[in-house]
Amino acid sequence: MSQPKLGRNSSIRDRVEDTLSFHRNEVVSLFSRYVAQGKGILQPHSLIDELENITKGDQASKDLKDSPFYEIVKSSQEAIVSPPFVAIAVRPRPGVWEYVRVNVFELNVEQLSVSEYLRFKEELVDETRINDHYVLELDFEPFNATFPRPTRSSSIGNGVQFLNRHLSSIMFRNKDSLEPLLDFLRAHSYRGHALMLNDRIQSISKLQSVLAKAEDYLFKLAPDTRYSEFEYDLQAMGFEKGWGDNAQRVLQMMRLLSDNLQAPDPSTLETFLGRIPMVFNVVILSPHGYFGQANVLGLPDTGGQRSLLSPYLSSSQLFLILSLILIRVIYFGPPPSSIKGFNLQVVYILDQVRALENEMLQRIQQQGLDFTPKILIVTRLIPDAKGTTCNQRLERVTGTEHTHILRVPFRSETGVLRKWISRFDVWPYLETYAEDVASEIVAELQGSPDFIIGNYSDGNLVASLLAYKMGVTQCTIAHALEKTKYPDSDIYWKNFEDKYHFTCQFTADLIAMNNADFIITSTYQEIAGTKNTVGQYESHTAFTLPGLYRVVHGINVFDPKFNIVSPGADMSIYFPYSEKQNRLTALHGSIEKLLYDPEQTDEYIGTLKDRSKPIIFSMARLDRVKNMTGLVEMFGKSSELRKLVNLVVVAGYIDVSQSKDREEIAEIEKMHSLVKQYKLDGDFRWIAAQTNRARNGELYRYIADTKGAFVQPAFYEAFGLTVVESMTCGLPTFATCHGGPAEIIENGISGFHIDPYHPEQASELLINFFRQCKDDTSHWNKISDGGLKRIYERYTWKIYSERLMTLAGVYGFWKYVSKLERRETRRYLEMFYILKFRGLANSVPLAKDDATES
Repeated sequence: MSQPKLGRNSSIRDRVEDTLSFHRNEVVSLFSRYVAQGKGILQPHSLIDELENITKGDQASKDLKDSPFYEIVKSSQEAIVSPPFVAIAVRPRPGVWEYVRVNVFELNVEQLSVSEYLRFKEELVDETRINDHYVLELDFEPFNATFPRPTRSSSIGNGVQFLNRHLSSIMFRNKDSLEPLLDFLRAHSYRGHALMLNDRIQSISKLQSVLAKAEDYLFKLAPDTRYSEFEYDLQAMGFEKGWGDNAQRVLQMMRLLSDNLQAPDPSTLETFLGRIPMVFNVVILSPHGYFGQANVLGLPDTGGQRSLLSPYLSSSQLFLILSLILIRVIYFGPPPSSIKGFNLQVVYILDQVRALENEMLQRIQQQGLDFTPKILIVTRLIPDAKGTTCNQRLERVTGTEHTHILRVPFRSETGVLRKWISRFDVWPYLETYAEDVASEIVAELQGSPDFIIGNYSDGNLVASLLAYKMGVTQCTIAHALEKTKYPDSDIYWKNFEDKYHFTCQFTADLIAMNNADFIITSTYQEIAGTKNTVGQYESHTAFTLPGLYRVVHGINVFDPKFNIVSPGADMSIYFPYSEKQNRLTALHGSIEKLLYDPEQTDEYIGTLKDRSKPIIFSMARLDRVKNMTGLVEMFGKSSELRKLVNLVVVAGYIDVSQSKDREEIAEIEKMHSLVKQYKLDGDFRWIAAQTNRARNGELYRYIADTKGAFVQPAFYEAFGLTVVESMTCGLPTFATCHGGPAEIIENGISGFHIDPYHPEQASELLINFFRQCKDDTSHWNKISDGGLKRIYERYTWKIYSERLMTLAGVYGFWKYVSKLERRETRRYLEMFYILKFRGLANSVPLAKDDATES
């Protein structure tokens, strides 16, 4: 079967062949080194290390560094070695891949298609299938071949902007293409109530005519005239409710439509579609784990503990803790049993729905409607709830009026499953669960939802089944795709299957991401990685599960369904230090005790002798990836930095006997060693992890009062919630350049990037900053204000909810006007689900309530 190739045909092959002509000995030597490592997969660092060794030789070898071949190897993500062949996956830039294979013995180079490369890779596992030319191949590319996509890597994650340009361009070039917009507005209704237009308007020309008439009519009214005072006059023209609650808003909305009919442009189209009343009932899926608002911290597959006495207790702090655990899993495999199964989505969802409900209420009111919105968080009901509320069917979310947690149990032919089961074992329950959830949703909402949001692999699969069944707009939020956490878990899937059932999960992820109307992520890197690392979604572009199926085009990261919508910090807790009227001054006594109490306890050690010095502050989990000991060592080594500032870290336990985590124990011991080695007492304070969220917020501001700074020194950070928190409090922030913080901070404007792999450079950056602040007191304020400006522009839950509602409107309209294309894709997905996923899910053993939990 011939398959389309990723990237530009033959370009990589030509470059390799050219290099062979000019640097034959060096290239032969390099590939011979690769072959000498034996059959297997070589990772990027191995490829580059051998290349660097080669280029240390004579002048000809050094010249190889200036050749295109050098860049090819540096941009390679893996090499498959099966002597005498070496096949390389080259990624010239995010989202673009090419494949070549070199015969080291004969020195010939061939370009490979995706399918050919994956077939060669499969030989690592089973050479007997080399001649099997009838492997099931999954290819979604034909369904998107006629739809334009952006081509620049910088455009990835800005899908709605591209979609608006595409739609407005079509409407501008061909006035007949305006008909779907008219049909959409005429058909739009809610619970039997017509919205926007009625049957009096039958054509575009008629719509333009009555719009002009309505605009003249509205222009003569006072801007604040209530809609009820002119409702019947507009209805007689052909307009129904939904345009606005007063004359000014109705006029603005009608002018937007007139502009789109006359000369559509992307911005005007997005604004208009985003303001159409389309979302009144939202369903958010998060099936696995203990989803609750209290007493769930520490239980498997959960993400938050909240006190019902206070609707906002510990949300963002738990988000931080869970982010730390998530990154630990990514880099070091499954964590110890005491924290196993944590994830961040519970906290994310609870913060999300509060912001979303407020946004929905505001929009419905401004649209001139009197409907009551409803949000349902659908999760699993667990009869054996272990002291939580997870056995209650319905629970209102604190801090909201119209949002509830709806719990539906897992069941099979043997009845309802009573106990918790791991997220890796839920697959055989989900189809029945989706059917049960559909009935429960309809009963609660008295109809179908308008918008469905899935979370994680299981929630996204159930959301796909429900969206398909109910015909509603679907949004996917992965949080974390397991495939990227476990290296080679696709090619060697059999090694993971008994414990993790990754074949089900990877299949579910493919179905959900292709069924979704749009996908949101917190960062660009989640979609397409960086120049040197592959994104989580990008890793699903092409891969193989030998013996099951081969994915030649699983997802395209250039697809306009991808949108970056970042969460924020809770601004009732995290707000600027300059807002004196809101400051929690009553907590200053306990904060000063934390920072300056000379007594050494299990909660804090070390002293700060010179209280006039600014404080460098950091707060994170105490593990290797978070690199807190690296920050302390950097500080200890720099006598100049120690003259300028004090260092305070909040992390982990101080008493090593209190920790049961081997990695944390090692970091605790290292921290104590560093304190002694660099004689840090007098300049350094180590405070144990703090759980008082309100005090933590005020602690950021107290550090800002000292004209200090926040430092986030992690080797990698997926998003960077503490970075957002510190910037929201007005504290100048220095954060790792590896991961999400590199996107949050504009280097030198709203904060600074530091490279934890080069601590001397990071130390010098801090020294220069505090020296400059000493010479020019306005410099600190400049960076502080820049950080706040960045937060207000991009990283608040208000911005998040506004953007999410706008996306729901734009993609809801696109779903309406592109029914045929989506139908073709969904029929393909339906076949894949029935013929492949069902069998995989049914192979997962059903849990037994009398079995011992792991």
